[in-house]
Amino acid sequence: MSMLTATKKTNIEDDAALLSTVTTNSMLNQLRADSEYDEEDDELTTRPTPTGSPPPVSKTTANSADSDDDEIMASSPPPQSSSAGLPGNMTPATGAPPAADLASGGGTSSYHIPQFPIERIESKMAAISSSLAKEMDEKRAAAAALGYPQSTMNKDDRQLYGDGVSISAQSSTTAGIEKQLPSTTGAQWQQNLSEDNEGQYDFVPHFQRVSIGGEDNNGVPLEDLHWASQQLMEALHIRERYMRVSHQSFPNITSKFFHKKHPKPQGGDPSSPSSGNASVLHSSDSVTDVSAGGDSNNKTEIRQPYPRARVIKHEDRQSIADHPVHPPASVGDPWQCDFPPSLGFTIRAQDGVFQLYSSPDSETPVQGFPYPNLETFCRDMQRLCTMISDGPLKSFCYRRLSYLSSKFQLHVLLNELRELASQKAIPHRDFYNIRKVDTHIHAASCMNQKHLLRFIKKTLKNHSDEVVSAGGMTLKQVFESMKLTSYDLTVDMLDVHADRNTFHRFDKFNSKYNPIGESRLREVFLKTDNYTGGKYFARVINEVAADLEESKYQNAELRLSIYGKSRDEWDKLAKWAISNKVYSDNVRWLVQIPRLFDIFRSNNILDNFQQLLDNVFLPLFEATNDPNSHPDLHRFLQHVVGFDSVDDESKPENPFVDREVPKPAQWRETDNPPYAYYQYYMYANMTVLNHLRIKQGFNTFVLRPHCGEAGAVQHLVCGFMMAENISHGLLLRKVPVLQYLYYVAQIGIAMSPLSNNSLFLNYHRNPLPEYLARGLVISLSTDDPLQFHFTKEPLMEEYSIAAQVWKLSACDMSELARNSVLMSGFPHRIKQYWLGPNYTKEGVAGNDISRTNVPDIRVAYRNETLLDELAVIFGSMPTNATTNTNSGTSTVPSS
Repeated sequence: MSMLTATKKTNIEDDAALLSTVTTNSMLNQLRADSEYDEEDDELTTRPTPTGSPPPVSKTTANSADSDDDEIMASSPPPQSSSAGLPGNMTPATGAPPAADLASGGGTSSYHIPQFPIERIESKMAAISSSLAKEMDEKRAAAAALGYPQSTMNKDDRQLYGDGVSISAQSSTTAGIEKQLPSTTGAQWQQNLSEDNEGQYDFVPHFQRVSIGGEDNNGVPLEDLHWASQQLMEALHIRERYMRVSHQSFPNITSKFFHKKHPKPQGGDPSSPSSGNASVLHSSDSVTDVSAGGDSNNKTEIRQPYPRARVIKHEDRQSIADHPVHPPASVGDPWQCDFPPSLGFTIRAQDGVFQLYSSPDSETPVQGFPYPNLETFCRDMQRLCTMISDGPLKSFCYRRLSYLSSKFQLHVLLNELRELASQKAIPHRDFYNIRKVDTHIHAASCMNQKHLLRFIKKTLKNHSDEVVSAGGMTLKQVFESMKLTSYDLTVDMLDVHADRNTFHRFDKFNSKYNPIGESRLREVFLKTDNYTGGKYFARVINEVAADLEESKYQNAELRLSIYGKSRDEWDKLAKWAISNKVYSDNVRWLVQIPRLFDIFRSNNILDNFQQLLDNVFLPLFEATNDPNSHPDLHRFLQHVVGFDSVDDESKPENPFVDREVPKPAQWRETDNPPYAYYQYYMYANMTVLNHLRIKQGFNTFVLRPHCGEAGAVQHLVCGFMMAENISHGLLLRKVPVLQYLYYVAQIGIAMSPLSNNSLFLNYHRNPLPEYLARGLVISLSTDDPLQFHFTKEPLMEEYSIAAQVWKLSACDMSELARNSVLMSGFPHRIKQYWLGPNYTKEGVAGNDISRTNVPDIRVAYRNETLLDELAVIFGSMPTNATTNTNSGTSTVPSS
């Protein structure tokens, strides 16, 4: 009986192997036979179907949600199979024509490539693939009847259709395609992860996949691979801790790899951020060191649980008829909101970070508001700075980045036509009518120079008698003092456009914000806090917002400034926005904090750095603790998505911060604090503020600073640790370890090539196309249209120039636009309209090409490539390796 079973299983294996060989050959042979033209009458001529090839059948799609999904799936091509790369008249063994063809001169006859439209080729291949799938189902049913293990047949099925296809290193005469199942690749991790997320990977598009077979295919010694994996896991764990405690996003796929590698022990639920019980915590839980009362000399270090990431319930994919692309327009007063009662906390700063106390006399802060203290931050930052200079790790990351670039080039060569065919198959959707978000744009320069000129002329004509200064001068008198009339004004006279003289001269660039070189015109037209209450600035912002609404598909995240000079800046900004009705469904706000403490200290505006922190954060804590204490600010904050940190990064500084650095209350020097000092205290206070806002049921904030435009690479280390997204990121091209970490952590980068071209880096040297090829999350942004752009639609101008210079395809452009929406701060419910109800799922399950115009092939490639890279990192770790990110140490067993 055992011999009979073994014989049956052997026969099944032989049948499966035979089907894999015959069907993959017959697929392209039949396609080639059915798609040749007759040169005389331009009609199709058919040849007998090769023996063993299945007849084409109509395509049927199982488990489809609706007819729209069927159309989307039908537009995706089947896979190319192994030895089918040979012409139909060549033998598989040698790749040479048959002897009969050679005798008749067939060896020298020309082969006419079919000239069918790509859509007909794709539909033909889809029909053949359906036939093959049907035969595989029959084989699987027969195997199950004979007692053959079903899981093995599933592996064969995946081997034929799924992730294990790789280009074989054979001679050019055979040019075969080798199918293999990798030992520890993204395919296995994806299969394991899908157990926790059933249905996320139901549909995998067919396209040519590129992978590497064999053992030790990473190009580095085994001990270096283990060491690099250890370091990268430690760095990713550091970022995960900082993101979780501050309620910022961390990619789910990377988090799942952590949980699979280090599952949480049973017992205790450390998910509650308000739980002060540290006894139930385990070493695998995400925890941080938290300041918990007492003076700076007798500080108690306690263990606080990190909050668990908020779970978004995924919805089924819906058609545009059921779930429209356009969200419903807001009605009524956009500033209307609820005012919950006060929580009654007393708010005081302790070592630069605001703490909450139950009463004014309390000495111990209320538990449940954790944040990393300065010592923890310095230790983690020094650990990361050590990593980026580690030789074996630098070599490993450089090799992986080079591999990612080459892999993408092969992907484009093999699948570009398929991606284009997928986009053509979608009705009504193209690059012009997909959502795009300008993720980095400053409100004071959001208009182009011609727009500002027209606005100044119109205002001077219609409101010349309005008083615009404390001295009682009218607008007409201001221009008369400059001996100018509206007729004299030109774009050249405004002189607000950046030119060759601003390159590496940030001071000259800042002066371009002054129209006609006059700071008082900037004060009148481009400030929110002036004698007129900022009404002119509000009008021009509303005009820009009207242009965005007219375009329908363009959106912007405008940055407004809070300088920290006085305590009432926030209330004035909120009053400006509400009283002037500066609102649009296409606009959200970020608040930028300029790093100008040295100027304020030199002018005796501030005495120490703590006063700047008080002016920036204390009103926010008060408005969150008791919304009725700052009603306008409470209304305004519901439309604010995060904080930015801006200034010239190229200023000389000591980039390192250690535990001996003066506390904010003791920082009285006229020198500006380092970049890392600013970022830490912004992050720490924002973290505590987010905990408080969640307790009140309010929206939370994220940190999205200018980072890596110039200066020290340590700025990018701060961005990796504490920022959800960054702007610019140019210096990543010089630090392969950080660039690879930004890739595997999927940190968004808003890049502005035209801005960089005028300030720090020539356009042709910009690393954007390299970042995009490697899979970093890149979006295009304008930065300052007033200085860099000419047209009414500066974001489209940015896209068009990038497409022309770097020859970006329609798929590349759509991918950039989709990234901009994903990394933006628009609400989740709005993104569901723009990208689809289930956009938060990983891979193809989260893509809706009818909304994004991004082919499922491209999304699947990005997801599978990321899975492979994470599998290299997490799958290469020996089982007895340990990681201790809290203490900053790591050990790897010696090889």
